[in-house]
Amino acid sequence: MSRTDILCVGRLKERYWTEAVAEYSKRLSAYTDLRILEVKDEKAPEKASEAEAKAILAAEAESLKKHLDAKACRIVLAIEGKQYSSEEFAALLDAKYTGGISHLQFVIGGSLGLDEEIKKGAVLLSFSKMTFPHQLMRVVLLEQIYRAHKILKGEPYHK
Repeated sequence: MSRTDILCVGRLKERYWTEAVAEYSKRLSAYTDLRILEVKDEKAPEKASEAEAKAILAAEAESLKKHLDAKACRIVLAIEGKQYSSEEFAALLDAKYTGGISHLQFVIGGSLGLDEEIKKGAVLLSFSKMTFPHQLMRVVLLEQIYRAHKILKGEPYHK
């Protein structure tokens, strides 16, 4: 069985997010060993200077690096990343699995995004050119990973 890590900056606090994540985690358990790892989001002033923003991103990157596996395929959610249809996303995961990679690590940044060091060497994935809260993106990502596994297994799933 494959292993899928979701590395997230920040925690889910609202019940509706935690319930949605729990539901997709349960569904995904039939397809992959799912682990969700949260790191502390650094407090960012409302109008952080460029230097403050870089320091915050660097601190969050240090926390994330403790969980990165050099043998895993890192897929980072980034606005500048490539956009895929659900079928193309499933094909991307399938290419990784058939290429001998059984451990995927998805990374979701905090309110300021991610340090460039985390993005380096990763597959950059974008769900939209719009900005979304990281809590919502965690749910959307889990749903799309679930959908991809259903597509790869040829199993029905609502369209």
